[in-house]
Amino acid sequence: MAGNLHSAYARLRDQLLAERTATGHWVGELSTSALSTATAVSALSIVLRSAKETAFAEHKPTEISAAIGQGIQYLVTHQNDDGGWGDTELSYSNIATTLLGIAAIHLADAATEYAEVLQKANAYVDQHDRFGGLRKRYGVDKTFVVPILSNLALAGLAEWKDVAALPFELACVPQDWYRFVGMPVVSYAIPALVAIGQARYFHKPPWNPLTRVVRKFAVNPSLNVLERMQPASGGYLEAVPLTSFVVMSLAATGRETHAVTQAGVRFLLESRRPDGSWPIDTNLATWVTTLSLNALFSAGEELPADILRPELLDWLIACQHRQRHPFTGASPGGWGWSDLSGAVPDADDTPGALLTLAHWHNASACSAADRERILEAGQLGLNWLLRLQNRDDGWPTFCKGWGKLPFDRSGTDLTAHVLRAIHAWQPLLTAAEANLSQRLEQAKKRGFSYLTRTQHADGSWSPLWFGNQERADEDNPLYGTAKVLYAYRDLQRLDDPAAERASSYLLSQQNADGGWGGDSRGLPVGSAVKSSVEETSLVLEALLSRVADSKSAATVEKALFWLTAQIEGGTINQPAPIGFYFAKLWYYETLFSLVFATSALGRAVAGSRGE
Repeated sequence: MAGNLHSAYARLRDQLLAERTATGHWVGELSTSALSTATAVSALSIVLRSAKETAFAEHKPTEISAAIGQGIQYLVTHQNDDGGWGDTELSYSNIATTLLGIAAIHLADAATEYAEVLQKANAYVDQHDRFGGLRKRYGVDKTFVVPILSNLALAGLAEWKDVAALPFELACVPQDWYRFVGMPVVSYAIPALVAIGQARYFHKPPWNPLTRVVRKFAVNPSLNVLERMQPASGGYLEAVPLTSFVVMSLAATGRETHAVTQAGVRFLLESRRPDGSWPIDTNLATWVTTLSLNALFSAGEELPADILRPELLDWLIACQHRQRHPFTGASPGGWGWSDLSGAVPDADDTPGALLTLAHWHNASACSAADRERILEAGQLGLNWLLRLQNRDDGWPTFCKGWGKLPFDRSGTDLTAHVLRAIHAWQPLLTAAEANLSQRLEQAKKRGFSYLTRTQHADGSWSPLWFGNQERADEDNPLYGTAKVLYAYRDLQRLDDPAAERASSYLLSQQNADGGWGGDSRGLPVGSAVKSSVEETSLVLEALLSRVADSKSAATVEKALFWLTAQIEGGTINQPAPIGFYFAKLWYYETLFSLVFATSALGRAVAGSRGE
C-alpha cells in the first residue's frame, strides 16, 4: 500500500499545482447556479423594461437582451425531471429556486414560449405548498423569503401584501448599532434590506402614518448606505443573487439610472459564464489558495521556492483587509474568501490564511524580511479574531453579536479553525507580545468550552457553512466533526472524551466501500449515502491520527484504498454539492475534492515516514 500511497499523493500534488495561476495562487471554479441565473435574468429583464434609452450609456439594450435570452435557455435546458430546479446541476429541486425560475421566465416575457416548462414547474411548486413551503424552508429568517416573494411580486405572481415590509430605515443608524436594533435579516443582507424594503414601500406604503413618514425621509439616506456598501466590482459580496435583488428592486422603483443599479448591471453582465449561466459567487480564490497551500504543507515536506514564491506571499498579504470594512464595519486584520473587492473578512478565511502564514514563516526558505511581514500580518489577524469571539465562546462568521438568525450564529467549524490558527501562532510570538499570548490562551479555553457544549449526543458536531443534501435537515455532521477533530489533533487533545466520542461517530459512519458520504441515520436499514471524495478525504484525515487503535487502523486502510482507487480511476475530480452559501444555497467548488484529497494523503504520507 505504501508505494501506491506515495504515487497517488504525487499525482494529486502535481495535479493541484497545475491548477495555479501565473502568480502562484489558485482561483478554482464555482458551480453554475440555476438560482443565480434566475435572479440575474429577472433583474436584467426589469432593467430592460423599465429603462429609457438614456439608461444604457454603458450597456446597450441588445447586450442585456442577449444575456436574458441565454439565461432563459440555460434554465429551460437544466430543469429537473420533477419540474423543479436545484441550486446546481447536481442538486435536488427545491421550492426557492423553482419559484425564482418561474419568475424569471415570466419577467423575460417567455411564458408563452415555455408554457410546458412553466406547467411542470408550477406542478412541482404546488406539490410543495408554494408560499407555505417557502416559509417552512426558511422559518423565521426573512433574509431569503422576502427577496423571493418580492421577485414574484415584481413578476405579477404574488401580491405585495404577501411581502413582509422590511424596516430599511434601520440601515441609517450607525453601523455599530446594527446588532442592537433587531435587524430582521442576517448581517450580510443589509443591501437587500434597503433595496427590497424600498421596493415594498413604493408598491405598498405602510398604513401607519408615522411609519410612512419615517420611511419617506429614510429613502435617500439609506440609498447612500447602499452606495457606500457597494464594492468597486458592483457586486455585493461578489454574489449574483444579492446583487440581482438590489438591481431589480431599484429598477422597479424608477431608479434604473442610479449609480448602484448601473454598477450592479455591469457586475451581472461581466460575471456571466459562456453557457449563459451565472455562478453563485465570482470565486473563492483566497479560500482555495490557503486550503491548497495548507494541504501541501500537510505532507511534512519542505515546499520548494517554485511554490513559496515571493509574488504569492505578496498576493496573500495583499488580500488582508487593512481598513475598516464598509459592508460589515469589521476592523482591519481579517481575510475574506476572495481577492476581489466584494469579499468580506470572515472567521474561516482568516484562520486559513493565518495557518498558511505560520507554515510559511517556519519554512527554511523564508527570508528575515518576509518573516517580519508575516509576523505583522499575523498579529493583526489574531487581534481581529480575538475581537470577533462571541459571548457564547464560539466564533461567528462576520459580525460579533448577530447570533439570532442562521448563518450569523457561532459555528463549530469556524471555532475549530480559529483554535488551530491560534495554536500555530503562539510559538511565533515573542516575550514582547506576552499580553497577546495571554489573550489567545484565554480565547482557546473559551473556544474549547464552546465545542464541548455544542457536541451532539452521538459525538458529532454540525458545521455552519457546509451541508449534505441527502439529510432531511441538510446539515453535514461528517464535515463538522472532522473539522473539529483537526483542532483536537493539532492541540494534542485526542485523548479528550469529546474527541473519543467524535472518532467513534466517524468510524460508525463508514460505508461498505470504504468511503464516507453522509450520515446514514433515517435511511432504510442497509442503505448508505454514496461516498464522496470530499467527505471521505475530510474524515480520513481526521482519523489518521488514531491509527494506533486497531479498529481505526482498519478503517483508515479501507478509506485509503477507496481514495486511491478514485485517483487511479480518474474520478477524483467529480465534485459533490456540499457547500452551503448564504441562505442555504447549495454550491460546489471544483477544487474541493482535489484539495481535500491532497491534504488527507499528505497526512498519510507523513505518517508513513513516521512523522
